[in-house]
Amino acid sequence: MNVKDIIIIGGGAAGFFAAINIAERHPHLTVAILERGKEGLQKVKVSGGGRCNVTHAEFVPTELVSNYPRGEKELLGPFHQFMTGDTIDWFEKRGVKLKIEDDGRMFPITDSSQTIIDCFLNEAKNHKVEVFYNESVKKIELSSPDGTRDFDHNFNVETLSGVFYCKKLVIATGSNPKIWKLLEDLGHRISPAVPSLFTFNIKDERIKDIPGVVAQHVQVKVVGSNLYSEGPLLITHVGMSAPAILKLSAYGAIELAERNYKFDIEINFIQQSFEACLEHLKAIKQNIAKKTVFKLTQFDLPKRLWHKLVQASGIDQETRWADLNKQQLENLASQLTQAVFKVDGKSTFKEEFVTAGGVDLKEINFKNFESKLHKNLYFAGEVINVDAVTGGFNFQNAWTGAYLIAKNI
Repeated sequence: MNVKDIIIIGGGAAGFFAAINIAERHPHLTVAILERGKEGLQKVKVSGGGRCNVTHAEFVPTELVSNYPRGEKELLGPFHQFMTGDTIDWFEKRGVKLKIEDDGRMFPITDSSQTIIDCFLNEAKNHKVEVFYNESVKKIELSSPDGTRDFDHNFNVETLSGVFYCKKLVIATGSNPKIWKLLEDLGHRISPAVPSLFTFNIKDERIKDIPGVVAQHVQVKVVGSNLYSEGPLLITHVGMSAPAILKLSAYGAIELAERNYKFDIEINFIQQSFEACLEHLKAIKQNIAKKTVFKLTQFDLPKRLWHKLVQASGIDQETRWADLNKQQLENLASQLTQAVFKVDGKSTFKEEFVTAGGVDLKEINFKNFESKLHKNLYFAGEVINVDAVTGGFNFQNAWTGAYLIAKNI
């Protein structure tokens, strides 16, 4: 009979972090990871373009939680116990130094996710964590049907190869519909999963043939909604990306899914009102009357984007500022501050497979990430209904939950 003190289902970031910390704190316990793949830590491997975006340089809990569309309120307490500084310290004590990039993202100084993977595998080995690969879980049962649990174990975990028994069970399977179904069978409510980090597919003459162009300071809102974000915007081969879009996709995950990813966005490329922009354009018309509109880029916009917006305003390449009529000035002000684009679908953001959805947050005790329904059942990482914007925040949720489980188990 394969009996362990603690079993962790899921050999990803949260699973390994939980197993290592549990085994380190409680060396007398037998700890095992069940991973359905032939190797674990696959999301760690591809994160950050293969560099592993470990966390984000945000050191104030109230500021850190603002990056979580779902989980902001619930994670505040946990972040007071284990957050960014603790993560940095944890890795440095194990020989992995992290660096901060200009945008706040943090990576190992080696710029290789393999550094993190090697750290986890070595720590797991050192602390005698058993890792079972190719163990896809088919069923999770309470050991006794009436829930009294008179046995020396509390859970039966059935896999393709047999049954494992354990006293305490940690679920760290990420966004796994099969595991969510098993948890539903145990009585847990599961918030439906929808994509949470994605780029917008847009076909429009104003962005055609200018992929790679970045407008640094834009405001974006979804027409007919309260959804709004600001930041850099990247024009891609298929539409738009970068933080301004990704934040919108995260905070609007559920609403945009309901719209079947077909909606309009309004973009203010210069963060000025229409009226202020129009007055600015009128002043330019007076001051540089003989210059051509097309050639003289304004508002620190990328030249290629300026050209597109000028053309969309009905202004040809030879028109001088002095020759602009009232309608053309208003058209240009509108393109700069109220440009509407039709979104028709989404694309995955690089390798970031992030979803909203998971175990209902009301059914989790966030002091120790234990189920409120079943004693000795714990959750870590994206298996719960927590997700974040891009930048290392999803990993930080995984580290925090896993650590607090280890501390309190």
